[in-house]
Amino acid sequence: MVEPTDGEEAAGRPEPAETLDHPLPERVRHRVILLAGDTFSGLTMSELPAALRQYARFTPSRRVKFGGSAMAAALESDTVFRQRVAARLRTAEPVLAEAVERGAPPPAADPVDVAAAAFVLRPQGWSKLVAAAGEEAQRAQAEREGRERELELTRLQEELAQARSAARAEGERLRAELDAARKETDAVHRKLRSALADVRRGEAALRKLRAEFEEERAEAAGARASAEADARRLRARLAEAEAALETSRRSVREGRGIEDMRLRLLLDTVLDAAQGIRRELALPPTELKPAQTVDAVEPGGMTPQDIAQRALAEDDPALLDQLLALPQAHLVVDGYNVTKTGYPTMPLEKQRLRLMRGLAVLAAQTGAEMTCVFDGAELAAPVLLTPPRGVRVLFSKPRQTADELIRRLVRAEPPGRPVVVVSADREVADGVAQAGARPVASALLLRRLSRT
Repeated sequence: MVEPTDGEEAAGRPEPAETLDHPLPERVRHRVILLAGDTFSGLTMSELPAALRQYARFTPSRRVKFGGSAMAAALESDTVFRQRVAARLRTAEPVLAEAVERGAPPPAADPVDVAAAAFVLRPQGWSKLVAAAGEEAQRAQAEREGRERELELTRLQEELAQARSAARAEGERLRAELDAARKETDAVHRKLRSALADVRRGEAALRKLRAEFEEERAEAAGARASAEADARRLRARLAEAEAALETSRRSVREGRGIEDMRLRLLLDTVLDAAQGIRRELALPPTELKPAQTVDAVEPGGMTPQDIAQRALAEDDPALLDQLLALPQAHLVVDGYNVTKTGYPTMPLEKQRLRLMRGLAVLAAQTGAEMTCVFDGAELAAPVLLTPPRGVRVLFSKPRQTADELIRRLVRAEPPGRPVVVVSADREVADGVAQAGARPVASALLLRRLSRT
């Protein structure tokens, strides 16, 4: 709270009737409003004029922004509020306040601060101080604006000089380009004249060629007439040759009919003999395949302790499609060897399912018999796998590897049947090759399945 000063105690005394001839300069007015805004912090709500109480809780910057006009009006009309602002000024800037009240402001003081202090303190002759300070402030402002205009003029002159220099350089560049364009135009004109001369020479050569062409065409017409006469003679000879050929064909067909009759008679004899042997042997029909006679573990038929998981990997390309096109071909696949070669990061269950889907499509496409062999070992749970249509799935028994099961499957086939074994294991490939099977690499089957 600001304590009343001598000026406030004299609030009842009439002030000198001094007024301003002109409104406060804008900078002086802004400084007066800042002084009034600083006084808010030392006053209670009741000590503020009624018009300014709504701005008491504002921040200083918002108070000046939104309540500046109201504070300026209060300073002009409310003597007590102005004296409280004056007391605040005396406390904040005692030297300046005392000098202004004496009527002798410091020469080095800012004219704006002097005018604001005179307006608030209202000493004898304050209006002259405000007017003089305002004029000084305006003169300083005019000098600053003059210096700024001179700087701006200097800058514009420099830019104009640069622009003129750039224009001269651009003009010189354009003149150089114009000279180059003129030279290029002259060169083009020379080339055009040369081209026109070439065209005239070409037209003369074309007329000469046309004359030669007419001569050649006349000669060709004569040669054509001669060729047509020769063609007529040749067509007559061809008709004679065709007649002779037809006579020869008839004689060949008669001789071939006799040979076909003898061949058919021999074939009927062989077929009748084969049917007689079948009736004599009376062999019953069978659904059993040689691969089904090999003792192995089928999926889901073992306990968790009887299943194994392991595989090998290697790559050796071959011609799988040609091998599967052979009659009654049997494809034996080393399952884990193929899956670990193609997609080793997948779980074993997904490896088996992916391989089974590919083999099912391959079996449907080729019609070949297919057997897929997996290693058996102890597992925490049995392998639940439903073999797809056309694919036989086998697991090796405990203490028996898939390689041994593959060799047994190969040995169970009759000699002469085409058996193809898919494995990257060199030992397996050598073993089945000695037994009469054809080994191929796992990478080949994977590439074949990727096309299905």
